[in-house]
Amino acid sequence: QVQLVESGGRLVQAGGSLRLSCSASGRTFRNHNYALGWFRPAPGTQRALVAAISWSGANTYYADSVKGRFTISRDNAKNTVYLQMDSLKPEDTAIYYCAARTYYSGMNYYSANEYGYWGQGTQVTVSS
Repeated sequence: QVQLVESGGRLVQAGGSLRLSCSASGRTFRNHNYALGWFRPAPGTQRALVAAISWSGANTYYADSVKGRFTISRDNAKNTVYLQMDSLKPEDTAIYYCAARTYYSGMNYYSANEYGYWGQGTQVTVSS
């Protein structure tokens, strides 16, 4: 089992930046090869991928809407994954959820159904 806790969400003006953090307790990221992702609600789906990162950190995946603006990273020693959000837009307003699962070959990083562990979410509000 792993427990995920997000932090860093708040009200910010359009064009501003935020860094979200997701800290894990229980099983460690490094010892269990966890793939990690950030999700948010989107039209037609409860949780759509914002960004994901492979267990080694070598590969990252982004929604088209955030490419070039958001950066996902991880620190396995700290059991933490980050989402750096720059050039924020009002349409980025959402609850952001952190998710994890043990990596397996062929997993679909973009699918929320792949992830078995979820945090409670952190609210990001971008004002225009």
